[in-house]
Amino acid sequence: MAAGWDADRYQRQFGFVSAMASDLVELLDPRAGETILDLGCGTGELAAGIAASGARVWALDADPAMVAAARERLGPERVLLADGHNFTLPEPVDAVFSNAALHWMPRPGAVVARVRAALAPGGRFVAELGGAGNIDAILAALGAAMAESGLPAPATPWYFPTPGQYTTLLEAGGFRVARMEHFARPTPLQGGDRALADWLAMFGRSLTAEIPADLRALVVARTAELAAPRLRRDGRWVADYWRLRFVALAGPGPGTASPAGAPKAAKLQRQMSGQREP
Repeated sequence: MAAGWDADRYQRQFGFVSAMASDLVELLDPRAGETILDLGCGTGELAAGIAASGARVWALDADPAMVAAARERLGPERVLLADGHNFTLPEPVDAVFSNAALHWMPRPGAVVARVRAALAPGGRFVAELGGAGNIDAILAALGAAMAESGLPAPATPWYFPTPGQYTTLLEAGGFRVARMEHFARPTPLQGGDRALADWLAMFGRSLTAEIPADLRALVVARTAELAAPRLRRDGRWVADYWRLRFVALAGPGPGTASPAGAPKAAKLQRQMSGQREP
């Protein structure tokens, strides 16, 4: 995740990020005795839930405030401050889990390579990120508001791939894709009339930072006016989220024998593709 997060506010006002991931944790299906990495762990709420299954959890984030919050939940020895593009772990893991973090990592090929290096052969990569079309209405409104003020459209900090783009990345990185879903998730925002402005303050700081200080409040207010016809519903702001969710299985490296976990991985792949068990 990007540096400079307000971890306390994130947890109080934007807890939906973790709350909406319960079915992703179910898809991960953590088991006692497994070792699992939560990549982009944020405040560590989901990592703590995974640890409650009996799995040994490593948690990793690039933001110091998020890491501090996660260490309060998980202990200092299990939470690493590191960049998702370039990290190593003390041991191989059976699974890498990631929720709402991969789209903050703009070099996805490097991330996939590090995930593959962290996994034992046959291990699984279970993740959800923003997909193609994510927050299009918010970005269109902000771009139009900035244009009205004579400002250029901001460069976005996120990577929102299509299913085909991410499948290609995973396969090139040594994974076999067992499941890939792209779906709309309209997401109610907390904060009343200021909810969209608060969302921009939390997640769109790199966009609004390009607006001169004397124009920023005006541009944000105009963004809300332009976005309201699409994103105001029954008096609430609802963000136009699109998500990409996948399960991918790590293949064995050259000359590597099939690991003990390979039968479980093969069974998972058959289940995901709808095949009956023999």
